[in-house]
Amino acid sequence: MIELVFATNNKNKLDEVRAIVDGRFFIKSLEDIGCYDDIPETGDTFEENAKQKSDYLFRHFQLDSFADDSGLEVESLKNEPGVYSARYSGTRNMEDNIDLLLEKLGDNANRKACFRTVISLYLNKEQHFFEGVIYGEITHERKGAEGFGYDPVFVPNGYDKTFAEMSATEKNDISHRAIATRKLGKYLLSL
Repeated sequence: MIELVFATNNKNKLDEVRAIVDGRFFIKSLEDIGCYDDIPETGDTFEENAKQKSDYLFRHFQLDSFADDSGLEVESLKNEPGVYSARYSGTRNMEDNIDLLLEKLGDNANRKACFRTVISLYLNKEQHFFEGVIYGEITHERKGAEGFGYDPVFVPNGYDKTFAEMSATEKNDISHRAIATRKLGKYLLSL
């Protein structure tokens, strides 16, 4: 079985990815390998940030790994918050981030948005990238108690409920991270 380290400290992301790969690969966490470093994310794109994290693990631990960088892009806000999604309000407090997003959108009729994930896989000294995108709209208020991040204000196209109103299984069937992770899995299974 292929063993990979997922370069994240986010338990929600780790649980999501483990559920998506459904035991086909053994996914270790940073904690599993004793990495408690604050891995830099200083890039201007999701791809650059994901690459920084997977490169870091190879340089410091010599382990095959993958990393993701994800975020919300809102069309009328010129794709904000983008790579700054986790710290949009200047903090990592998601309630503050959502408040700022809703405040900036106000009554704007254009609420088109997408969630984007880029996964960087560092395997056998080679880098590979996998992207997942899901389109939808931002609600005027929070709805639902599941999920994390901006889930309470994002309704994917073709659905009438937010990610936070969906079960983990429903969300993992269609999410940006699921799309990118399935591409990663398909590649790994082809080796």
